[in-house]
Amino acid sequence: MSDVGRVRRGNEDNYLLLDLATPRMWNRLDGDKSPPEMHQFTLGEKGLVLVVSDGMGGALAGDVASKMAIEAVRDVLLGNNSEGPQCDPDSSLVDCLKHATLQANRNIHYKSLEDSRCSGMGATLTGAAIRDDKLDLVQVGDSRAYVMRGTQIRLATKDQSLVQQLVDVGQISEEEAETHMFRNVILQALGAQTELTPATARIQIRQGDMLLLCSDGLSGKLRNEEIRQIISDSTQDLAAACAALVAAANERGGEDNITVVLARFTGDEL
Repeated sequence: MSDVGRVRRGNEDNYLLLDLATPRMWNRLDGDKSPPEMHQFTLGEKGLVLVVSDGMGGALAGDVASKMAIEAVRDVLLGNNSEGPQCDPDSSLVDCLKHATLQANRNIHYKSLEDSRCSGMGATLTGAAIRDDKLDLVQVGDSRAYVMRGTQIRLATKDQSLVQQLVDVGQISEEEAETHMFRNVILQALGAQTELTPATARIQIRQGDMLLLCSDGLSGKLRNEEIRQIISDSTQDLAAACAALVAAANERGGEDNITVVLARFTGDEL
């Protein structure tokens, strides 16, 4: 689900759930109440893709950028990409997601050059490609992916941000990063330049694992343990967990848009 928050007038976040076997999809423009057929379903051979994108830019440009990011992923993975070469998700789903991310970057970059209303726009993108028992993550920017296993939660991505870089070299602590004046400065964004290098990671899925993708409207307000506790308290109801996470971020101020995508993996083969 995605929420505008308590301060901003417009929502520049977007998300996508794309079941390639059907294919069926759901994004922010479809509304926050998920279609019944996407509450629970069997993962097909073609796999599943989940994406969160946080747009940035003046006026409505951020919304345009995140929408373009989602559309590029959809079009490339469904073979409807008229802007560049096709790829085969049956061959490598994660390679197609990376290809779609690069295509989104080009689309947004050239749109920002061609349309003065979109000048300087950009977007983050954090996507998950799930096939069989493998979870591959692709990230540009600081939207996050968390994996919750049993009673533990861990951050599965690393923010591509200035404060994370300062943490990595030991100049500031993780606690200082949370309130640092440059905490919103990211080092990579879709559309900022013609080329970029998405970060990737692979995780082996286990029975009962949960995956959370979110924009910094959530991760900037709640610590890992708080996120874990809220999800645990929702007694297996993913929709309730999403609503509770959004409510908690809003209670902390809700200065930014808040987007969460939550999935649980079950099955005899895990």
